[in-house]
Amino acid sequence: MAGHTDNSITIDAPLDLVWDITNDIEKWPDLFSEYASLEVLSREGDSTTFRLTMHPDESGKVWSWVSERTVDRLGRTVRARRVETGPFDHMNIRWEYEETPAGVHMRWVQDFAMKPDAPVDDAWMTDNINRNSRTQMALIRDRIEQVARDRRSAPVLPG
Repeated sequence: MAGHTDNSITIDAPLDLVWDITNDIEKWPDLFSEYASLEVLSREGDSTTFRLTMHPDESGKVWSWVSERTVDRLGRTVRARRVETGPFDHMNIRWEYEETPAGVHMRWVQDFAMKPDAPVDDAWMTDNINRNSRTQMALIRDRIEQVARDRRSAPVLPG
């Protein structure tokens, strides 16, 4: 069996703003509530390899892994995969961005499988990722919409 999640949210902000904020990975610890740090390990073209570290979980365990992420701004998509898979057999993630009359529809699709000796199974992880994705997407939406409101209300200074 394998796990699959598909979550989305609409953000009332311009596409360029949503793209720029969500793809500025060095600032993810400020954007996502679950990430403690991010270290860029290498960049090659549109691909970045990085180490992501979470805040300690309820038992005090700190989870960290290396991922590779490739952005396609023209196609409005991002593909990522875990390089250090930890308890996952594999983890592949696709982000999609679509402009709509209501704002930018941002979608995260994750396909994965847990290793047989992982502490949780595919079903548990699917529920966990779905719950957490909805939480993080709402937080990201609120933060980006606040930036968009601040930019719209900023006074225009004479040049």
